[in-house]
Amino acid sequence: MNDTAQLPVLVVGAGVAGLTAALEMAETGHHVVLAEREPVIGGRVARFHRYFPKLCPPTCGLEINARRLEENPRIELRLQTTVTGAQPVDGHWSVTLETAPVHVTGRCTACGLCTEVCPATVSDRLNWGLAEAPAIRRPFPNAWPQRFVLEREACPEGCRACVDACPYDAIDLKAGPGVEEMEVASVVVATGWRPYPLEKLPELGGGVLEGVVSNVQMERLAAPDGPTGGRILIPGTDREPRSVAFVQCAGSRDVNHLPYCSGVCCLASLKQALYVKEQLPECDVSLYYIDRRTPGRNEDFLTRVAGTQGVRLVKGKVGKVERNGDGLELTVEDAEAGKLLHEHADLVVLATGMMPETGDPFGLPRDEDGFAVSDPRRGLAVAGVAHRPADVAASVRDATGAAARALAAAGRRS
Repeated sequence: MNDTAQLPVLVVGAGVAGLTAALEMAETGHHVVLAEREPVIGGRVARFHRYFPKLCPPTCGLEINARRLEENPRIELRLQTTVTGAQPVDGHWSVTLETAPVHVTGRCTACGLCTEVCPATVSDRLNWGLAEAPAIRRPFPNAWPQRFVLEREACPEGCRACVDACPYDAIDLKAGPGVEEMEVASVVVATGWRPYPLEKLPELGGGVLEGVVSNVQMERLAAPDGPTGGRILIPGTDREPRSVAFVQCAGSRDVNHLPYCSGVCCLASLKQALYVKEQLPECDVSLYYIDRRTPGRNEDFLTRVAGTQGVRLVKGKVGKVERNGDGLELTVEDAEAGKLLHEHADLVVLATGMMPETGDPFGLPRDEDGFAVSDPRRGLAVAGVAHRPADVAASVRDATGAAARALAAAGRRS
């Protein structure tokens, strides 16, 4: 195909930013190929308990976008697919798409009979390793497509239990990978983010102390489809915490870790403080911060949380978290009082920052913090948190702009 104007636009990543960009372009009449490495759409947002600031479940927005996706014939969705190669060719891009083996086919009705007989378990990625899950399962209750996935490498040798249990012949244990070469007019990169690893913060108990979790794990502890059925418990126990400490800038704004502010961590912890108080009204909640960053109308949310009985905001940096008896002790540098505090908590939540996803066959320029930068001369637009740390609303706005830039690039290069 030689006419670049007739080539599709490629969107890499089907999180909230990638979905938005793909839908906006398709609804203007352009053909879009949407490549997502996971077996479902939704990205990190699908793991949230509630959106900020309305505190509604993420299924609201994701269901709407899934319906728009289903109804739009101009979007070609490629799940379990990554871009492994890319070359500029005569004003457009030639890309290599690799699709992982799809062991559960479109014949799946999500009846669940396969899960009931599966003897293998894996660490549940949805719940950030806080629980085990069957090797074949629905990724989460409202996952789209409504199709089960199989982690084939976990299957015991010779096991066919799921195949024998499936009445729809929807499981193919011998499925292999696929490779396709494709030409596209321009590209939107919406590969998203990953949280800063908890294990890199052992001085704060990360990866060392059982009662220390990350902010993304806390989101799952509060979720009804999470590892505890929505009960906020101290991991590894059946005990509800009597005190919860939120440690802001855990590994952020720190030359030894992430030098930048991720922008949303303060708001995420304020939101999670409300989760705790709603479920455990008698629980004492403390937030330890360097600066409180809640721009614009979000200041109202800060005022609401700060005025909640049993919530305390302390301007101070936490330097250490240690085991003390059956609880945890935090050493805090109180910035206002100019002294060290030794504070107790049953559960500590580390507000770890956002890191851009790595892996980029397009050779995008990067800023000083490693986030990708759009390159319109080469027909490359970056959207969402691949571009900069942002909340859901900002990612949607950013994706709309990226869609416009990608269409403009496709037009110029035709």
